[in-house]
This record gives sequence, structure tokens and C-alpha cells, in this order.
Amino acid sequence: MLPLDTVISWYRAYADDLRAARDEQRELLAQQAMRPRLDDVEAEISYLTVRALRPRTVLELGAARGWSTTWLLRALRDNATAGGDGGVLHSYDLTDAAARHVPAALAGDRWRFTPGDARRRPLPADPGFVLLDAAHTARFARWYTTAILERLPPGAAVAVHDVYHHRRPGPVGEGAVVLGWLRRRGIGHLTASSAADPDTHDRLLGLKRKLRLAAPVHAAASRNPMLFFRTPGRGCSAAPVSGYGNLRRCPDEDRPGADPERTVPLPAAHRQW
Repeated sequence: MLPLDTVISWYRAYADDLRAARDEQRELLAQQAMRPRLDDVEAEISYLTVRALRPRTVLELGAARGWSTTWLLRALRDNATAGGDGGVLHSYDLTDAAARHVPAALAGDRWRFTPGDARRRPLPADPGFVLLDAAHTARFARWYTTAILERLPPGAAVAVHDVYHHRRPGPVGEGAVVLGWLRRRGIGHLTASSAADPDTHDRLLGLKRKLRLAAPVHAAASRNPMLFFRTPGRGCSAAPVSGYGNLRRCPDEDRPGADPERTVPLPAAHRQW
């Protein structure tokens, strides 16, 4: 699981950088017809996860016109600015629209874009963060739970879009497959969906107001149907952490692709992987 208190600590730790990234995304949207598919809170959590975990490899399935891509690239860029190589984003999509919309200066040497069906393309090994926003079908979900999620390194973080447009996903389709996969493995998840978890949604909006991050980046940015989770780390306790359901306690050194000397430390109270 990705504990809410940890996400809140990331908002506070990276508030200034996040504010700058939001301004850049707002400016990009004014310049190009990006057609954002990620709402603000889920985009911010994705950015913050990459900032905090500092993965060397990030995988994105479903780049579309590059809205989520540019959020991830800004996180990698900001990590590099803070010290280190920053990491590389590997994006896949059936069309090449993202290649036409992602600014070249932002892509730099940190972006690898592959057009075509990801199921028929080589995928990077051991990604530390995976964003899934491609075909929202049960068939595609069965493929990526086996081909990608089953092979992730311990402690990898995953974001799956379009799961919680309503209180519960339908009985068939991508959401049902992913939730079943998580349930069978005892892995909890976080969502900021206003439909599925209004308490988490409202708590994060309140925090954003306090941090002066409340102004929307794009107008239709309120549903946030994405879910987030982390794969259990090596040596995780079998016993759940009090107050976090199926969350298992894992050591910080299990963060995939992260150099402990480069990782920004979190307050001890929030180290509940």
C-alpha cells in the first residue's frame, strides 16, 4: 500500500518543487492541446512518488498526448537537479502523439518513446515506478498483471488509471482484474477518487489549500480515479501495520533502483513501507 500519511509528508517536503511543476504544466496546457487524462491530485501523487523514491527506470503505458509523460519527466528532471542522474522514462503508446507534444527540452536524454503495442515490444527491466493508462480492458489487465506486475522488484510503486470513476469498479474490466490481483496477494492500495474515497480526497484538498497548491492546473480535474500501491519489499513483516489494513512493514533500503545516499529521508513516523 501507499500510506496516506506518507503521501502527505511528500506534499510537504516537495511543496516548492511541486508548485513550480504545476505552473509549468499549466503553461504547457495553455500552449498546446494536451487533452489531459490525469486529474490534478493523481498527477501530483505520481510526481511526488517519483521524487521520493528516485527510481532509475520509470515505465509508462499509455502516453496519449503526453500529459502524464510531462509530469513524470519533470519529476525525473527535478531529481537530477537535486543530485544524481535522475533516471529514464520509457513510454509506450499506439500513436506517436506524445512525441509531437512533449517539449524537446524537457525530454532531453531522459525519455525513450516507443510507438506501437507494448505487448509486442521489449520492456525495460526492473522499473521502480509504473504508470498504466492504456487499454482499459480485462484482457489487457490480465496481460500486464502477468507480464509486468508479477515481475516488479520489491518496493516498486504502481499507478493504475481509470479504476475508481464510481464508488466501486464494475464486476468485469480492468479495475476488477487489478483489484483481484491485489486482493489475492494481500496488497492494499490508495486512491484519491472523490467517488470511492471522499475522505482521502477531501483531506488532500485541504492540505493543498494550506500549501497554496489549490488552484486547478486544468479545469476538469476533480475525479482522480487512479489507484496507487507498492509491491512488498524483501523482508517485509507478515503482520500488517496498525491502522493500514494490509500494509506490510518494509525496510527503506528495498526501494527499487534507489541509492540510499541519494534518497531524501522521510520523517521516521512515515517510514511505513
